[in-house]
Amino acid sequence: MSSLLRATLIALTLLTAAGCTSKPVLNTQHALAANEQVSEEKMKQSILTALDKRNWTVQRADPRLIQAQINVRNRYYAEIDIRYTGTRYAITYRDSQELGYKDGKIHRNYNRWISMLDRDIMAGLRASGAAQAGTAEQLFKETGTSKQN
Repeated sequence: MSSLLRATLIALTLLTAAGCTSKPVLNTQHALAANEQVSEEKMKQSILTALDKRNWTVQRADPRLIQAQINVRNRYYAEIDIRYTGTRYAITYRDSQELGYKDGKIHRNYNRWISMLDRDIMAGLRASGAAQAGTAEQLFKETGTSKQN
């Protein structure tokens, strides 16, 4: 009987540990390298495009601040602030419902949503930078200027 009780307690402990889905809230920030910097308008567009791709709803889009929300399955809700310039951006938690926010911890899905959004913003910025580099290449060819000069 003792080994059955011990096995039950171990199983309950493992189930409890597996059920814990709270992680520290993910707030991200990125500073772009000097050769990656873009205009504030391009930064804003990259952020708005990523928000749209990930089904976030823009609540407010002011210069240097975008506030957005997401509502997943009409149950889980989160709000974020994205502060930006042409050289950096930061995504910070603002509010949530049904994601178990407490003491700086939140459901792991929130962090996954932020990670994917962050990845899409960076991909948009890289694409923007690549397009600028391509434009410079075309300019060299069109003007007959060589890079060696």
